[in-house]
Amino acid sequence: MTNTLYDALFAQHAQNDAPFLTLDDGGTLSYAAFIARVAQIAHTLVDAGVHPGDRIVVQAPKLADTIALYGAAVQAGAVYLPLNTAYTESELRYFVDDATPKLVICDAKDQAAFEGLCAQTTQVLSLAADGSGSLSRNADEKPQQFETVARGENDLAALLYTSGTTGRSKGAMLSHKNLLSNAQSLTDLWQITKTDRLIHALPIFHTHGLFVAMNTALLAGGQVRFMASFDAGTMIDELPKSTLLMGVPTFYTRLLNEAQLTPALVANMRLFVSGSAPLLAETHTAFEARTGHRILERYGMTETNMITSNPYYGERVAGTVGYALPGTEVEITNNGVPVAPGEIGMIEVRGDNVFQGYWNMPEKTAEELRDTGFFITGDLGTKTEDGRITIVGRQKDLIISGGYNIYPKEIEDVINDVPGVVESAVFGVPHPDFGESVLAAVVLDDRALTAAGIAASVEPHLARFKHPRRYVILNALPRNTMGKVQKNVLRANYSD
Repeated sequence: MTNTLYDALFAQHAQNDAPFLTLDDGGTLSYAAFIARVAQIAHTLVDAGVHPGDRIVVQAPKLADTIALYGAAVQAGAVYLPLNTAYTESELRYFVDDATPKLVICDAKDQAAFEGLCAQTTQVLSLAADGSGSLSRNADEKPQQFETVARGENDLAALLYTSGTTGRSKGAMLSHKNLLSNAQSLTDLWQITKTDRLIHALPIFHTHGLFVAMNTALLAGGQVRFMASFDAGTMIDELPKSTLLMGVPTFYTRLLNEAQLTPALVANMRLFVSGSAPLLAETHTAFEARTGHRILERYGMTETNMITSNPYYGERVAGTVGYALPGTEVEITNNGVPVAPGEIGMIEVRGDNVFQGYWNMPEKTAEELRDTGFFITGDLGTKTEDGRITIVGRQKDLIISGGYNIYPKEIEDVINDVPGVVESAVFGVPHPDFGESVLAAVVLDDRALTAAGIAASVEPHLARFKHPRRYVILNALPRNTMGKVQKNVLRANYSD
């Protein structure tokens, strides 16, 4: 029997005694021991009533057993559904009601709350850092081999919910082929091999930390320094022993605050990758000046996994997200019709990486997934004649003021160039005459700088209709757990 994703990522390591996960306590788990643990947890899932195609909801700590749970869900033919650990009880109720899982795995401290949320047909098990969770305890008694359930490339492997910042959160259905094809493309493009050691400080409820980082490591057979969360000091200690870091922009800005960050410290590193949120050009420049490494920025979505990447060999241009991955098509369109190179339009993508549709939302699927297979991303961008993609912003963030289309990123780039500005977020709020008015939230490292001073610096570089009508000085921009600026929060706070 074949199981597309399990056979490629997990089965190959059953006899592999090489180290896989190195944990915060210094312990190391070999590949062979990890695969044995996957089998034990797969038995636990089946004993809990999980059948092929059943959803398993996971809101659990970042542990080795949580990664093994992912492998076990794949091996048992179930659908893995990770949830942000910051979600509240009211938010969790929606996901549980919508996904109708057979099993929920949660942090041991939250088990009673989940039992209150779940129907009688849903069992709740737990994970804890000290191994005391009921899932881990049950798995300890199980056999270390499991007969893998047959699953084909079009069977569902995962269900990931979008952030829901513009309405009801949508469950993106991802197949075995969706996940494996993307892991193969990235492993080849970024030249990940079994000689690599990845520093993993990302959350594992998200595409970046789970599917990009873990799937490529598993496919290549590399080592993973598995950090429970980002800690700059720990990362400084790990860099000399590692070759690869996948991070979000915050990782790099915080590392730049560390005096120990020098070319000598990262002499063994071969690649720094950034994603999940835009990386400021000044961070690119500062990191290269400090380390000699130019960060590789890429672009992806929950519905598509990764779409584009700056090249491994070749120019990594700050402010762009590079070229379409092999096997992936990217078009810039206006109402579905490709626009000329350099023109702004909707980013659409087609390929084996593109999801199967939204769970329980056929109408929404039909709106965003064309009959041709192209997915309408909701992102606006441009493409050069040679295919390099630059993201201008989200369609929902487009500001229409007095009949003019205003792209926030263009204004943000100008504001961010003002000395003393750390970063900015430009957004639209309702205006009785113009439809929308332009506002800018700005974070400063120079308290002598004023809103009037920023406005004076920006004025010569932008047409009048693009000028922010107000500058809001903040200590920090509101962000979600993956570092993306939440403009919906800014609009809600300043719409009056």
